[in-house]
Amino acid sequence: MLVTVATYSFPHEAHIAKGQLEAVDIPAFVADEHTINMQWLYSNAMGGVRLQVPEEFAAQAIEVLKEPVEMEHIPDSEFGPEPESAVCPHCGGELGEPYMAGRYPALVGLLFLGLPLWRIKKVQKCLSCGKTTKAV
Repeated sequence: MLVTVATYSFPHEAHIAKGQLEAVDIPAFVADEHTINMQWLYSNAMGGVRLQVPEEFAAQAIEVLKEPVEMEHIPDSEFGPEPESAVCPHCGGELGEPYMAGRYPALVGLLFLGLPLWRIKKVQKCLSCGKTTKAV
């Protein structure tokens, strides 16, 4: 007989917990995940996605789920070197994060005329002088 040891609002949360249990050789099953995937608004009404284990593993499973999940540390060297910050060609200051310029005028043109009349460009704004330059 299966016993519900935890409930979750979303299926992915239940699968993470299921992985925790399976890592210590506790068989686990996720119930109602497909119903919640199709109609997520039913999640609270149905009691959420249920994580179930055989009755003899219930106490051990609850103890395992109480422990925090430890993520494996990946050294920074595996991701490569840090990217260098971009420099403004106008003043030599630091450039901010890239963003898409011209989105809103293009959207307005698309809504009213059916054509995006303005070009959308990826640019970066200088944090010092405020001028924009083409994103690198």
